[in-house]
Parts: sequence; C-alpha cells; structure tokens
Amino acid sequence: MLLLKGLRISSNLVRFSSTAPTEFVNRNPRNLERLRIARKPDGYHLDNPGRKFWHKIQLTRSNRLVTAQVVHFMNGPVIEARTSEWPLRKQLYSITDTCAYINLGKVFAQRCLECGITEMYCDMKPKEGSKVELFLNEVVKGGVRLQEMDVFKKAQPWDMLRPEKPWEVTED
Repeated sequence: MLLLKGLRISSNLVRFSSTAPTEFVNRNPRNLERLRIARKPDGYHLDNPGRKFWHKIQLTRSNRLVTAQVVHFMNGPVIEARTSEWPLRKQLYSITDTCAYINLGKVFAQRCLECGITEMYCDMKPKEGSKVELFLNEVVKGGVRLQEMDVFKKAQPWDMLRPEKPWEVTED
C-alpha cells in the first residue's frame, strides 16, 4: 500500500480520507432567493411601484461613460460593468456610442452568468431602436432573463391548482 498525503492507494481500491464534515451547512445568504421561497420586499403602499425585486438592473449614463449594475434590494450593487474599464475602453472608438452599449451588454451578461445571477428585474422602458434597447437585447442574448420569477406560494390542501416546487426536478 502506497501512502500519499490524504490519499491511500491499495492494489485495486482507491479511498480518500477527508476531514470535511459529514453534515453540510449552506451559508449562501441568497440561497432562499434562488429557491424562490425568500420574501420580496414590498415597501409601503404609498411608495413608487417597482420595489418588489431581489435583483434589479440599472443603466447609468454620464457625459463620459456608461455604467451597468445589478443592485440587490438589501446589499446594494453586486455586479458592475463600465465602458471606462481599460480592457473594454481600448477596444472601443467612443465609450458612449451605440457600439459601446452593445459591447457593454455582452460583458455585463457574461459577468452576471459567472456570478450565478440569471434573472433580474428590469423597469426600463426604452424606445425602439435606442441604445438602451440594444444594450438590453445583448443582455438577453447573453442568457440573462429580465424578469424575476414569482415567490413560491405553498399550496393548501383545499387549493385546486398546486404549482410544482421550483427545487424539484421532474423529468419527462
């Protein structure tokens, strides 16, 4: 038997000795949001509409640059992409033209997917053919949904419709 650091190899059997605990505790604070069982903040009834979200996309344009952010309702900005970042800026002719919005949308969608955010709330109403619409189209092409799922409502025994639980996989 050959003994390596944390690994015992015998003739035809490989065993790993692990110091990891047998019980797993998920410390991801956003796990309930991914399972759709966390509460969405409603705000007060006199507040402006559009406050019921977990993640929201914001696009800010100044005279010199364009910034796209994902804002969490409690923790503030989570993901950010700017046209003034050097890798993006050196590929663009102008950092506020149409091409900048399209490329910013591609980079932003990639960062969202890398961080595990696949859906977010969008309250922007762009005009047809505008730069904002081109940005949002690239974000959607990148694989991000611009609409969040509703909170899972547990069905009561007397309910006619019983929705599927979002964390269960049903195969056809």
